[in-house]
Amino acid sequence: MENIHKQKIRDYLTEALNNQGDKQPLTDTDSLFVSGRLDSVSMMMLVVYLEEEFAVNFKATDFEVALIDSIDAIALLIDSQVSA
Repeated sequence: MENIHKQKIRDYLTEALNNQGDKQPLTDTDSLFVSGRLDSVSMMMLVVYLEEEFAVNFKATDFEVALIDSIDAIALLIDSQVSA
């Protein structure tokens, strides 16, 4: 994945965390949803963002939270759909 795309994801998630009062550092491997840092509403908003910004097709995927639980996982999801 291009660094600019990963940075867009990082920026989006950092803002989502800040909106929930989470000012902790965010690394590319940090859990977002399983850890409870983000909630189900944030998950839905992230899904919409990924569909609109990166053309992720969640209909073509057996959705599991692990697919979007970290920046690295999201990057893999996007890459898998680009190369498919």
